[in-house]
Amino acid sequence: MKKTFLVLPLALLVSGVANAATDNPFYAGARLGNSFYDIKDSTNSINLDDKNLSGGVFAGYQITPWFAGEVGYTNLGSASVTNGQGKFTAQGADLVGKFSYAINDKFDVFAKLGAFYYDWNAKNGAQSDDNGWASTAGVGAEYYINNNVSTRVEYQYYKDVGGADIQFAGVSLAYHWGAPAPVVAPEVVYVDQVSVATIDELKLTVPFAFDSSKITTGDAAQLAPFEARLNQYPDATITVVGHTDSTGPEAYNMKLSEKRAEAVAQALRTHLNVGSDRIISEGRGELDPIAPNDTTKGRAENRRVDIIAPELNIETVTQVVAK
Repeated sequence: MKKTFLVLPLALLVSGVANAATDNPFYAGARLGNSFYDIKDSTNSINLDDKNLSGGVFAGYQITPWFAGEVGYTNLGSASVTNGQGKFTAQGADLVGKFSYAINDKFDVFAKLGAFYYDWNAKNGAQSDDNGWASTAGVGAEYYINNNVSTRVEYQYYKDVGGADIQFAGVSLAYHWGAPAPVVAPEVVYVDQVSVATIDELKLTVPFAFDSSKITTGDAAQLAPFEARLNQYPDATITVVGHTDSTGPEAYNMKLSEKRAEAVAQALRTHLNVGSDRIISEGRGELDPIAPNDTTKGRAENRRVDIIAPELNIETVTQVVAK
């Protein structure tokens, strides 16, 4: 019976190329099945008993997800000449490419194409011994039981092995190994490193003329360090406290001290556009003198506004890698 090569079209194989269930590139296995011979010559009609057992071993490497190189040994059994004049055996080495197509994550179909180096051994004068190369092709399906074990059902055709066309059909079991260990990135643990910087207290006293609540241009220029602190540190605050000497009624002096403090506070707010919660003004009237009020010099020192920027503790949090 004349047979032809049965090979899946390459276009089909490469259109969805994938390998189903394992990332292990190396594999080895064994196969078992039946062989069927077809020999026609001018003198003999030689056929193989259908119960003839055949098998072999194979090993391969998955070069890409869809292509593997495979080598193996196959014993294709023996055949007897129908007129009883002798029998022969065929065995040899397979060298094939295996093209796979994944149906799902467990199931592949595949095609094989390659060469078979055969040893043809004739007995009792049936034919002469022979060896050489034959072409071979096959198809099959492979099911991955798990990441290391798969089983196949396959058909393989050997063309012109010592004058015979031989078909093999059987099942196989393969073991897969050699997947590289997954690269696990080292766990990086970060901790918060807290540092505290202390910003010193800043103070300034601005003098005022008798019965005046107007800040001079020169004194307004001295407010620049306070403006800079409010700009640089969002948590910074400034307290502005107005004072007077003891000349005049106490109630009047209280009002005047408040006006002096507000004049300084307003000078700061005009440049910075900050809210009243960060620049706080208050008046203390004649209650907190720093010099005697019974002298002209002492009274001049008491007509003042104290500007105070309290000490700041600035906390900085930095993430660092834990050792």
